[in-house]
Amino acid sequence: MSPRPKKGQQQTNLLEAIKDTAWKQIAESGAPTLSLRAIARGLGITAPAIYNYYLDRDALVTALIVDAFTSLGTAQIESIQDLPPKNHLARLTVLGLSYRDWAMAYPQRYQLIFGTPIPSYHAPEDITLPAAAWALSPLIATLQAIFLAGRLRVDRSAPRTVELTSMLESWSQFTGGQDIEVLYAALVIWSRVHGLVMMEIGEQMPSFITAPSEVFRREVDNITIQYLRS
Repeated sequence: MSPRPKKGQQQTNLLEAIKDTAWKQIAESGAPTLSLRAIARGLGITAPAIYNYYLDRDALVTALIVDAFTSLGTAQIESIQDLPPKNHLARLTVLGLSYRDWAMAYPQRYQLIFGTPIPSYHAPEDITLPAAAWALSPLIATLQAIFLAGRLRVDRSAPRTVELTSMLESWSQFTGGQDIEVLYAALVIWSRVHGLVMMEIGEQMPSFITAPSEVFRREVDNITIQYLRS
């Protein structure tokens, strides 16, 4: 006979069970329909019991967002951890490909953090912003290393406006002092891979494109050609 789980373990197990059930509900009906009462019914517990863990639906959504960003950032870091730090081409390429791999493996998570906003939900930035920064940090760190090596191609970029420079400088202060051209490159590169991933998840590719991964791979190669100096 297995020993009964300790109270702390029971709480952890129920927390994970709540989140797992929430993800299933999101997959079936979409994030806007997320309901704590429905989750409680699915788990066979009373509605008041679930409120011991999450005060309301928004608190659960916030927890799911943080988990999703953390999972994405961890996947990005792990994808390049065995690559030589100076192999900038390989690291930038693998980061791009692993981004899509994670999104295809966890489409509900991807759409929750990057898709259509949930009506009436407002993410608390003090909680979600650090997690979002963590997810983007591997790309920023890789581009910063490329910049410091003198290999980040920014010489053909259009001039920055005063307003854009000010925004990028504020971002740099938040992230720890990265060069503002690095942050701009990270933002634009992310927008390019994000657009293709959203089209693929949403099944919005032209019907002739039967292997979207081929399009994505070429765009990652284009990014390395455009941003990485030989």
